[in-house]
Amino acid sequence: MKLVEKKYLLPFIAITTLFALWGFANDITNPMVAAFQTLMELPAAKASLIQFAFYGGYATMAVPAALFIRRYSYKKGILLGLALYAVGAFLFIPAAARQSFTFFCFSLYILTFGLAFLETTANPFILSLGPKENATRRLNLSQAFNPMGSLAGMAVASMIVLPNLLSDERDAAGNILFPMLSEAEKAEIRLHDLAVIRDPYVALGIVVVVMFVIIALVKVPKTEGQATMATRGTMKRLWTNKVYREGVIAQVFYVAAQIMVWTFIIHYADNMGIDKATAQNYNILAMCLFLVGRFLSTWLMKYTDGRRLLTIFGICAAFCTLGAILIVGKAGLYCLIGISFFMSLMFPTIYGTALEDVSLEDASLGAAFLVMAIVGGALMPPLQGMIIDCGTVMGHPAVNVSYVLPLLCFAIVTVYGIRSRK
Repeated sequence: MKLVEKKYLLPFIAITTLFALWGFANDITNPMVAAFQTLMELPAAKASLIQFAFYGGYATMAVPAALFIRRYSYKKGILLGLALYAVGAFLFIPAAARQSFTFFCFSLYILTFGLAFLETTANPFILSLGPKENATRRLNLSQAFNPMGSLAGMAVASMIVLPNLLSDERDAAGNILFPMLSEAEKAEIRLHDLAVIRDPYVALGIVVVVMFVIIALVKVPKTEGQATMATRGTMKRLWTNKVYREGVIAQVFYVAAQIMVWTFIIHYADNMGIDKATAQNYNILAMCLFLVGRFLSTWLMKYTDGRRLLTIFGICAAFCTLGAILIVGKAGLYCLIGISFFMSLMFPTIYGTALEDVSLEDASLGAAFLVMAIVGGALMPPLQGMIIDCGTVMGHPAVNVSYVLPLLCFAIVTVYGIRSRK
């Protein structure tokens, strides 16, 4: 059985490239939490509002995006998503000029309106491009290009943004010098560093505009999943579908775990005296493992059930998280990095499993709630930031203890894997 039929190959390739686009946005943004924390002299909890704004945009726009797609088409949904994405990226220009943390958060909020449209559209569209029997595997293949975009975003952060931040300069003991400077010196550095942060987003906006033109020219087929039905009936069917309902809950906790693991790797390394640019290299290593895991799990699904793999990977992720909590030092950091390998198949497998018994007519709205579940990435990182701000908890580094939250999330994902198999 072919994974993608020849007649769908061109639109499949075109839409799959979009997975890399939102991966880039996700992972150039994660290290900005630590950058803004130093530059704007914020506590970790407030700096993590970057993630609240970023993933809050998904929660706000996922359902409106689905309703738009049901009324119009996948292609129009994608084009509107790209337009909002570009607007949010270009808003970084006035945000940097005003030196406003709130304006940066607003820019990201608008940018993720676009991402919500893209994810709500692209995921069910890929599922609909062929037989239902291999839909989850097909989505895993497309999702494998997401970490490629993520790696590009991390590389830009690691090689262009973080090394050029004057606010992260340190003394011989590894202490950040910025807080000890005069207000005039801080103002000058802030002007420089905000321009460094702004420029990659502006360049990203230009790339998104180019993709808008390409997608506008590609013929996107109308699939069965775009049929319009009464929203009330769809909601009732989704609510009574136990595997779908629990899949949305599992997705909330998975995304929360993913964002917490990646966002606070820099804080974890910083607690060991490692500067931000070097710490970002550990994030890149984690994403490389994530990419390998995604291709490997896609291949393994030829031979075993995705739900079984989800259960196994959930247990392994939990054990790695325990290592990150209990071990202080490099071994704990490597456990933290290792979690990414086991997270690799979780999002697309939960997504595909939840929609497996959802009719094509209900798929767009069903997809919207699974994308809306990305709000988990907005809600839990500030809570983790509050734990990190404690410094120590019962004599143990608070940044280590904070990974109790992802541990809880992986336990819930594992339970979903077990229950969905039954």
